[in-house]
Amino acid sequence: MTDQKKSGRTLTGRVVSDKMNKTVTVLVERRVTHPLMGKVITRSKKYHAHDEQNEFHDGDLVQIEETRPLSKTKAWRVAKLLEKSKAA
Repeated sequence: MTDQKKSGRTLTGRVVSDKMNKTVTVLVERRVTHPLMGKVITRSKKYHAHDEQNEFHDGDLVQIEETRPLSKTKAWRVAKLLEKSKAA
């Protein structure tokens, strides 16, 4: 049997909070068309993601991937850093 990793969902978002230990809050925004008006609107959702080394901070653009539930609210982990925050 080959060593293949099961690929789950991946999302891209910006870290909005790093105040918890080993956890970051990631804001994921997506653009959708309104079903009636046809106007493009932005929908957003926050996800708690696992950050083992506490290496990601506010403003970083990260990619998160789905994983098994790690706590009551945390079922994602940070896969990689796409862009470092300019504020730091």
